[in-house]
Parts: sequence; structure tokens; C-alpha cells
Amino acid sequence: MNDRQQRTLYQWFEESALRHTGLPALEIGDEVLTYGELRALALTLADRIAAKHGSLPARVALAATRSVAAYAGYLAIQRLGAAVVPLNPDYPAQRNLDIAQRAGVEVALVDTRSADLFTRLPERHRPTVLGLDEDERVSGPAIEVLERSLPPVPDDPDREAYLMFTSGSTGQPKGVPIRHRNTSLFLAHTIERYEIAPGARLTQTFGLTFDASVIDLFATWGGGATLVVPLAADLYRPIDFVVERELTHWFSVPSVIREAQRLGNLPLGRAVNLRHSMFGAEPVTAQHAELWRAVAPNAVIHNVYGPTELTVCCTNHALSGPTEDWPEFSNGTVPIGVPFPGMEMVLLDESGLAADEGELCVRGAQRFGGYLDPRENAGRFVSYEADGGPAEGYGGSTALTDRHWYRTGDRVRRENGLYVHWGRLDQQVKVRGFRIELGEVEAAVHRHPHVIDAAVLALPGPDGETELVGAYAGREVDPERFDAWLRELLPLHMVPASLTHLPGGLPLNDNGKTDRKALARILDTTEGS
Repeated sequence: MNDRQQRTLYQWFEESALRHTGLPALEIGDEVLTYGELRALALTLADRIAAKHGSLPARVALAATRSVAAYAGYLAIQRLGAAVVPLNPDYPAQRNLDIAQRAGVEVALVDTRSADLFTRLPERHRPTVLGLDEDERVSGPAIEVLERSLPPVPDDPDREAYLMFTSGSTGQPKGVPIRHRNTSLFLAHTIERYEIAPGARLTQTFGLTFDASVIDLFATWGGGATLVVPLAADLYRPIDFVVERELTHWFSVPSVIREAQRLGNLPLGRAVNLRHSMFGAEPVTAQHAELWRAVAPNAVIHNVYGPTELTVCCTNHALSGPTEDWPEFSNGTVPIGVPFPGMEMVLLDESGLAADEGELCVRGAQRFGGYLDPRENAGRFVSYEADGGPAEGYGGSTALTDRHWYRTGDRVRRENGLYVHWGRLDQQVKVRGFRIELGEVEAAVHRHPHVIDAAVLALPGPDGETELVGAYAGREVDPERFDAWLRELLPLHMVPASLTHLPGGLPLNDNGKTDRKALARILDTTEGS
């Protein structure tokens, strides 16, 4: 492993800051900070943290977003060698407090919206709290003095870089610690693959509580490029933002684009400066890819895949050239592609043997080392070696090693050397005796030319039996004609009992994904019965 593959997140930033001091690093609205200015602000905040806390913390909560102070705060935490625990100021206060307490944060950086968050705790349980001043600038010690007062730049790749919390099946978020060694090879590959270099301009659509923000921040800064931060309103008119800010790279969930199309804010052929467009966190349909080709005719389109436990994303499939040259996608979605360097993948069938279709299991440099609560590791890993018999589940009674495979819970098929996502294993349902993959039904609904977005759920019907119900956004289709159209694609037992047109779009969660719990409440056929 070479030097570029052993860096901490802060080292990725600092090398660019020292090499490209006068180049723009961060752009928010009309405000632009150079690499030198952003580094100076980060050092100032790091010095404030160390001085107020009195020692170097191991984990620091960051309750701020989309401000100069928030990004400088993220870098300040990394400069001290601490792990960032991002909190969303828009989340319920109790959720943020639960996460902070479970993470054992010693310090919290908070913006004005979260200024009183930790006053809810007894004083003896409160972390050291520092308010982030939006007008914070280097007005104190000179940079040389700050550097001498701070510890050496952290260089241990085994330290935690950040701690994210994902939704858990028990209803309690699961803590996912990611170490610098997990991020470094990933960043080296990402910067090279997507040609991120000085002069490139990348957007930052993901919130800091979503691990895709690590690409936004550190692939941008590691490549010496400029991070251009959109405001919430900009995401409703993404192409105007792309053109006005002269972006070269776009990275978002597909829902951002579908919502813009629904609102009529997706003009074709204008985003000619885009060189790379990346989409992830949700399936990318063929229809979506073809639409984006018309929007950004010169961009390579990338479908990336990866759960938080595998450090942002671990596969990529690229589409370039005219759409008529693209292969047909078997289930209507773009393949998730092939694994990144340093990653191994195997598909395990129900008997625990390697197959061309089954649960995707992954190990390698980007795989995390286990959950914050070790009890949650049980059932999430397997031991498997080729020609060594069926996979054996990990029960948690022995040490977790790098040889264990992480179970993604995703059903994947290998087709022509590529991995194709066929839905979640937990989305397999039984309806009147038939086993049905919800992802397969959704893929069929997505194929209708008037549909922009769609989701299908299995809910109790009026008679108490489970039935398929769905919702879609786009142009409204006559229900009888839609039903007849679907029967040409699907067996009768897979055709939803109802498809509800939602002119306002499908409900989305904070990460831009379809909020299935909210959708279930909308579609619940038993209500009022």
C-alpha cells in the first residue's frame, strides 16, 4: 500500500491546502474560501476545542450543516485526530441526544439551531459545548503559533475517522465506526476514477449525517478541487445551479433529479460542462439514465453502490456515449457494476454456497470493523472460502476478523460480468402463496413512460390478506390502462391491487430516499375500513 493509500482524512485535505493555498476550496452562496483560508479557520477551531476541553477528545459531535463554520468544524475535529459524530440539527432533539450519548462524545460543536441541545442533559453528563460562530475568522494567533500549539498532524490510519448511525431493524440506530484506513484507498481510487483535480467543481448535495458526504468533502479537497454547496432551494432547480455555478461533477440520489423533473425544472441539453455524474443510494433506472444523458450530454454517468458499512460505495458502473449504444438492462435498472480495487464480493444462495444470484457479501479494505455495539455484529457477517463448504454465520462469540464477509442484505445477480441489484432480501414477500420481490414489481412500474418515480409495498388489505399496493409520480395514467399495461409485463399475482398517483411526489426521508413508512401510512388500505 503506497503513501496515498494510508492518509487520514485531514492529511488528504492538508496536502491540497499546502500545495494549492490560493485556490478556491469552498463556495457557499457569494462567499468563497481559499484552501489557505479554510485551513486557517480549521486550525483556529481546533485550537479552541483543545483549549476549552483541556485535552484531546476521541469523538466530537458536529451539530451543524451547510455553513462555513460547519465545514471548518469538520476539519478541526479531524485535525485533532478525533472522530466526527455528525448530528442533523433538523432531527428530533431526543434522537440527537441518544446518538451523542451512545457515541460517548466528549465535545460538541453546535450551530445556533442546536445551541440548547445539550442543556437537556444533567450537567455531569454534558460534553464540552462550543458554539460555531458564522463569522468566525482567524483573528487570534498566527498560523505558525497555532500549529505549534496543536499536536502533530494525525497519521494513524487505524484511528476512527467518523461514526455514522444508520437505521436499525430494532428501531434503534446502529453505530458504524469507519477508520481512516477504510477511507484512504477508497479516496485514492475515487479521485483518480472521477478525474478530480484543481479546476474541477463538485457539488455537495448530501447532508453530513449521510456518509456520501465523505465523497463530497474529501474527494473534492483531496483532489484540490472546489466544493460548491447548494442551498435547499437550489436542489429543486439543479440544472440552473449546475449551469450558473459551472459545475464539472454532480453527485446525488436519483430522487433529486426525479423531483426536479416532476416540477418541470429539468431542461435538456444545458449541463454541457458536466464531465462526471454520479448517482447512488437508490436504484438508477434505465429511464433515469437516459433522461440524464439528455440533460448532460457530455457527462459519464456512474451508478455507485455501497452501504455505510462498506465506506460510502464499493462498486461502479459507467455509461458513456449515445444511449442507443447502451446494452439493455435486464430488470430496468442500471447495473451496480464491478467492485472497487481492494474489495472482494461473493453471491451466496440460500444454502450458503457461491452462485450467480444471491445475497451480496463483501470484504476488503473498505469493510468496517464491526458495529459500535458488538452485539449487533451477530448475524451480519459470515465465514466463507471457495471450496470450503457452505458459509457459516457469525454468532458473535469469536473475534471478528478481516476474513469475515459483511452481509449486505441485498439480492444481486451476476450478468455478463456485472453485478445487477434485484432488491432487498427483506423486500421478498409472500402474497396469496406466491413469493414476490418488490424490487421486480417496482422495476416494471418504472418502465411506464409516464412514470418518474414509483414504490410498491405489501400491506394488509380490507380482507386481512396481504396485497401489493403502489404509488407513483409523474403524469397520471388511467388506472385500468395501467393495470392492463402491467399485465403484459408481470404475472397476475405480481400486479399491484392499486397504484395511487401522487402529484406531489413520493415522500422522501432526509437522505432523499423514498420514505416507505410514510408511504405506508398514505397507502394503508385498512384505514377507515
